[in-house]
Amino acid sequence: MNWDDLRIIAAVRDEGSYAGASARLRIDETTVGRRLSRIERALGLRLFEAADGLRRPTRQCEAVLAHVEAMATHAAEIGRLSESVEGPVGRLRIASTNTVAEAVLSPRASDFLRANPGLTLQFLTSSENVKFSRWEADLAIRLRKPDKGDFAISRLGDIKLYYVEPVMTEGEPMLCAYPDELGAIPEMQFLRTKKARARCVTDNVRVIRNLVRAHQAAGVLPEYVCADLLGDRRLRATLLPKRRDAWLLVQNHLKRDPATRVTIDWVRACFQEMARE
Repeated sequence: MNWDDLRIIAAVRDEGSYAGASARLRIDETTVGRRLSRIERALGLRLFEAADGLRRPTRQCEAVLAHVEAMATHAAEIGRLSESVEGPVGRLRIASTNTVAEAVLSPRASDFLRANPGLTLQFLTSSENVKFSRWEADLAIRLRKPDKGDFAISRLGDIKLYYVEPVMTEGEPMLCAYPDELGAIPEMQFLRTKKARARCVTDNVRVIRNLVRAHQAAGVLPEYVCADLLGDRRLRATLLPKRRDAWLLVQNHLKRDPATRVTIDWVRACFQEMARE
């Protein structure tokens, strides 16, 4: 049973004949009869009776038509949705690390969503890269330039990095580092110059921040995570000469989609605003 077949029931009731329904729906009269017979077999009901040269709906048909009319109302309301929502309409999946979603995007998401009532954002947060080839996300933000692939790549900007350590502590502060597989990032390149054994290893920037904030550990943190620590007089922050680049990946088939375009502009604005703070 499908919507096209159900529309035929209403057309026959309104027009009183197969011929009338055929003209209204612009389909062959024999097709009208064949589809009605199919519905009657599926339901085990007789839908129409012939009386005075017209097709009169049975009591069971009237019950079916009540549901058909409700469905027609809902279908019309769906068709009017685009008229009631201003701006682009769509659902965008944005993949990023937890800290980018928490510190860069989500604080600025409320205003963006209020300004674009037709948009829905789904944040996919993980330390693992999504597989764009499998369409696991529509947009992705990465802190390392990705290999070339079937997606559009553009640079969002760079991120300041700080080595934050306690000013005074008994003995050497505990060194926090990132996993070996992240050895090529500027944070790890700097930490290797410290010639000290890492006592805490994690890919979660928030974990390192919490240890540093306790004034017993040292680590390299992006500015958007440690901005509130820079004014702590019990901590010393050293700006690293190298910065992290942020990159935006977009599925090629979405580059010209209006909802995607306005979301891309918003992501860029988020990073530009962060750089000015």
